[in-house]
Amino acid sequence: MLRSKKTSLDKYIFLAHLRNTNTHLFYKLTCDELEEIAPLIYTPTVGEACLNYSNIYPFLAPPGSSDGLYLTLNDLPNIEEIIRNYRPITGQSGGFSPEIAVISDGSRILGLGDLGVNGMGIPIGKLQLYVAGAGIDPRKTLPILLDLGTNNKKYLEDPLYVGLKQTRPDEDTFYSAVDKVLAGLHTVYPDLLIQFEDWSSEHAFGLLNKYKNKILTFNDDIQGTGAVILSGLMNAIRKVESESKVAPKDHRIVFYGAGSAAVGVATQIQEYFQTEYNMTEDEAKKVFWLVDSKGMITQDRGDKLANHKVYYARDDNNGKQFKELTDIVDYVKPTVLIGLSSSTGAFNSKVLSRLAELNKQPIVFPLSNPASQAECTFEQAMESTNNSVVFASGTAFPPYTDPKTGEIHVPGQGNNMYIFPGLGLGAVLAHPKLISNSMIYSAAKALANSLTPEERGQGWLYPSLKRIRAVSADVAAAVCETACQENLARSQIITNLKTHDEIVKHVTANMWSPTQDTAADTRQDVYQEANS
Repeated sequence: MLRSKKTSLDKYIFLAHLRNTNTHLFYKLTCDELEEIAPLIYTPTVGEACLNYSNIYPFLAPPGSSDGLYLTLNDLPNIEEIIRNYRPITGQSGGFSPEIAVISDGSRILGLGDLGVNGMGIPIGKLQLYVAGAGIDPRKTLPILLDLGTNNKKYLEDPLYVGLKQTRPDEDTFYSAVDKVLAGLHTVYPDLLIQFEDWSSEHAFGLLNKYKNKILTFNDDIQGTGAVILSGLMNAIRKVESESKVAPKDHRIVFYGAGSAAVGVATQIQEYFQTEYNMTEDEAKKVFWLVDSKGMITQDRGDKLANHKVYYARDDNNGKQFKELTDIVDYVKPTVLIGLSSSTGAFNSKVLSRLAELNKQPIVFPLSNPASQAECTFEQAMESTNNSVVFASGTAFPPYTDPKTGEIHVPGQGNNMYIFPGLGLGAVLAHPKLISNSMIYSAAKALANSLTPEERGQGWLYPSLKRIRAVSADVAAAVCETACQENLARSQIITNLKTHDEIVKHVTANMWSPTQDTAADTRQDVYQEANS
């Protein structure tokens, strides 16, 4: 039935309805066919689904079925009562005790901008990957969309838009609203892990800085993206060092795009250089050149920089300013080019060819999602660099067949799914007081080291998605171990485990499977009972 659907959006709708009527069958299908299903329930299809969410919303679940918790400014006076009364299962009278919540305000969905309440597809999609990738019990997940309005004129004028028809509030109102929502969540569910997802760059950093040392939380766009790209870059740097003799300290990295994700990735990579190669903070910081819509970011560019851009603004440019990427490449002579700009085709043949002239093995990571926003495709990168590129993208691209030799090259995909499910599972099991930078770094390193000899022999930067649960177990175990080392773990079970193998075994044993536990509180059984 799934494969009979003609478009990816039709398949998304079909799968959503299946998830809301037969949870176990949906996740059995997803786990068995993850490489086929993941692009349908998350990127790239989720981008199209979010753009059309108000139109497809009535067809994603049976009438009366809740598909996520929607909160508005009007709900704040009764926030605890609303959270306590929310039941994801139709007719469920009690017993809902979520472990992980993914929350967004829809202000920066993928590379698509402010989609308001239509952004709910993102928290729902992320939590599906938590279940499939790390065995989080689907009945213990909570997708939340904080509807504070939207500045998207299209939706404000759309009679079918299901969100609030008002513009977004001022900063004081915004932070006050988030404070009240988080306080309500932790009053009702004190042990809840909260993942921030797809907030505007300024708010993403503001919320992370405010809460990261107070509650159990992380931001996947900043920390998850940073960790998964760091992991791929670790393997790319190892590969180039081994095959082209480029020393790690000699790398020069250009980021095309300077939003929250870009700065998060740069921060993670900088920690890697400082930790693994004993570089000073200043030495490691100077590895990076960031580029935004106005060009290369410098301290003397003449405009007021957003707070998150100031740290990496260059002060050694001798008054030189560059706007075009080709000029920046000529000036910096980068070994690594990372795209997080949502600028389709920004890495054109001229840019890629120049990189190949400068480097025997140029490292190119076009990371923008969905595929329509990617800076280049794998095929373009291979053809423009004479097949020399070391490549990983943010969205899936098909393999490339060399027309001369017939050799098939498989692209890497820096999918956050390699990090956040294992990170979340590790946090749920270790129950640390907070998620530290060291835990994020340990997760990235565990992912980099999780490749099999066969995968390394094929030049892969990331493991096969077919092994995602084994990879997530390694990542979760690394998070648990680091939590214990930092005396942050509050789980007595985890702190009593002595070896890495014991922790991995415990993690694996606590992964939910769609073939187990078909008790009557599943959506399927309750739905059938309610309609019998």
